[in-house]
Amino acid sequence: MRDAIEMSVYGVCSYLGRKMSIPSKKVRLFFIYTSFIALGSPIIIYLILTFVLNLKHMVKTKRNPVWDI
Repeated sequence: MRDAIEMSVYGVCSYLGRKMSIPSKKVRLFFIYTSFIALGSPIIIYLILTFVLNLKHMVKTKRNPVWDI
């Protein structure tokens, strides 16, 4: 259940953690701390990454091979 919640709520952090080979908890803490220091600008980056990852997921799921009719 925890993995399902993390993928739906923290999909960006877990994705970045997998790509950089670090725990997603550290990525989340980085976003939280930098949001306080930079007055919320990392939140905008987070939302943009969320949009891009959702768009990437939608493109992957809707792709059908030509021979599957």
